[in-house]
Amino acid sequence: AAGAKGKRAALKNSKIMIHQPWGGFQGVASDIDIHAKEILKTKQQMNEILAKHTGRSLEQIEKDTDRDYFMTADEAKAYGLVDEVYERKVK
Repeated sequence: AAGAKGKRAALKNSKIMIHQPWGGFQGVASDIDIHAKEILKTKQQMNEILAKHTGRSLEQIEKDTDRDYFMTADEAKAYGLVDEVYERKVK
C-alpha cells in the first residue's frame, strides 16, 4: 500500500491479506513486557501507514487488521491497497 501512487499493482488471481503484527516472546516478565510494548507500537505505526496510503480511517484499519483480513486483487483495489489489477491477455 505504501508504494508510489499509481504504481501499486496485483495480479488478477492474487490474494492480499492485512493483519496486525505478531511475534512470540519468551524470557523474564520484564523482557516480555518490553517486547509487548514494542509490538503494540509497531501495530500503531503500521495502521497509521495503511490509513494514510489507503484513504481509510484509522478506526477502519484497526478493525480490519485485528484479525487476518483477506481480499481478492479487485477487493484490494477497492480498499485502496493497489491501483491496478493486471490480467493476462489471451491472444
